[in-house]
Amino acid sequence: MPRLRIAFTASNAPLAQEALAELTQRHGSVAPEEAQYIVALGGDGFMLQTLHATQALDAPVYGMNRGTVGFLMNEYEDEKLAQRLQDAKEEIINPLIMTALAADGSMHTALAINEVSLLRAGPQAAKLRITVDGTLRMPELVCDGALVCTPAGSTAYNYSAHGPILPIGSDVLALTAMAAFRPRRWRGALLPKKAVVRIDVLDAEKRPVMADADGKSVRNVVSVEIQSDPSIRHRILFDPGHGLEERLFQEQFT
Repeated sequence: MPRLRIAFTASNAPLAQEALAELTQRHGSVAPEEAQYIVALGGDGFMLQTLHATQALDAPVYGMNRGTVGFLMNEYEDEKLAQRLQDAKEEIINPLIMTALAADGSMHTALAINEVSLLRAGPQAAKLRITVDGTLRMPELVCDGALVCTPAGSTAYNYSAHGPILPIGSDVLALTAMAAFRPRRWRGALLPKKAVVRIDVLDAEKRPVMADADGKSVRNVVSVEIQSDPSIRHRILFDPGHGLEERLFQEQFT
């Protein structure tokens, strides 16, 4: 069987670098632009970096866990990698696009595979106003922050904030508040995937807020618009029986 064209990439963690050296020696490595498969070695954070960096390429990304968190990763095994790649199940994820307006009038755009979050940046709680598809849904939400997440990100920050786990392919987004004070214990909402969410920051000078999209932060925002971007398709590979959908079930029943 002809050797597969694999592009290996790894985080700076020692375990990931050791795996990179071993796998490159065994399988060779090509540039991502020439690859049939891209193999990311690290944790979930590095997987997100790899997906963002290769989003213009058609090759799917297969992660192997050499980091501290591996929800998006497969177990590390240096044997039979070529067969695992060919047998893997593919999941398609569309990222969120964040458009944030800062207090100085500057506009900032970023993509998020997991979530877009707004977080208080001072000692006082944030005051937010939420509009969905042009309709005002919540005039005032007093909280530590709020986020909109994809199904892939529903087990990350969203889950820690007691948001719902979303099945892959469910075509919904989760809107979740962090430490909601008013309305008291508001649990958030499920939104259609095509929804356009606008969050305005009330009293922004006194109660500053920052926005974050997968680690790309904008400080002192006054409004943020969030929506899914169907034009970008992240192809992620999982071993049979260990796909993202199965992992979502395991999170809910263990």
